[in-house]
Amino acid sequence: MSTIRCNAQQLEQIAKTLRVRDRVLLSGIVYTARDAAHKRIVASMEDGGALPFPMKGATIYYAGPTPAREEMAIGSCGPTTSGRMDVFAPLLLDRGLICMIGKGPRKLEVVEAIKRNGGVYLCAIGGAGALACKCVQSCEVIAYEDLGCESVKKLQLCDFPLIVGIDCQGGNIFN
Repeated sequence: MSTIRCNAQQLEQIAKTLRVRDRVLLSGIVYTARDAAHKRIVASMEDGGALPFPMKGATIYYAGPTPAREEMAIGSCGPTTSGRMDVFAPLLLDRGLICMIGKGPRKLEVVEAIKRNGGVYLCAIGGAGALACKCVQSCEVIAYEDLGCESVKKLQLCDFPLIVGIDCQGGNIFN
């Protein structure tokens, strides 16, 4: 088990080298999206509409951050249960998504899509959202503002602590 510092924008190259249980300190741009946002993103893909962010090489963090407290970029920012996005994940991975961050196991279809696309699933520590927010340097709502805390946000992370839950060879911490 090793600890790897990496930038989210380099994950396309680095994902293939990550293995289950590797520790990752992730920096760079990631996007938050939960159930309702995923539904809209997929509908936009199916309609040929514009996406809220470029999917190729992107990282989605399954989180619905709370409003920022004074002198903070964001409020509590813990992961939500990833399984709720399993219906959408294979399509997004096939369209270029490289990384998902959340908590909990994934369905076989998602594991197969991770393998097929050379992606990675990173796990964040559930229940530690108040600590995780300290790794967020900036937060900007970029789409679906009407969804409130579930709107799509662009986050700038610095050394966000994660662990590889599923790697591109099908290694799975949940098995």
